[in-house]
Amino acid sequence: MRKSRFTEEQIVGILHELEAGAKMAELCRRHGVADATIHRWRRKYGGLQVSDARRLKALEEENRQLKRIIADQALNLQVVKDLLGKKW
Repeated sequence: MRKSRFTEEQIVGILHELEAGAKMAELCRRHGVADATIHRWRRKYGGLQVSDARRLKALEEENRQLKRIIADQALNLQVVKDLLGKKW
């Protein structure tokens, strides 16, 4: 997965600038991002504070690790079922 050029703090800061009344085109030009990126950030981080954004990122990482563990366990279970199901 590609790492973002911006940290959560920077993203939340940019969104606060937008809420404070900065023009979208000026904001995009100054920070070097597209309109679509700002809209995607608003959908994901809209209304969050910096600490909330950090917590969200940590929870996403934890969720990704747990999904990987579950997939590994399901694969192991399937291998055991295949071995036990064979006629010797």
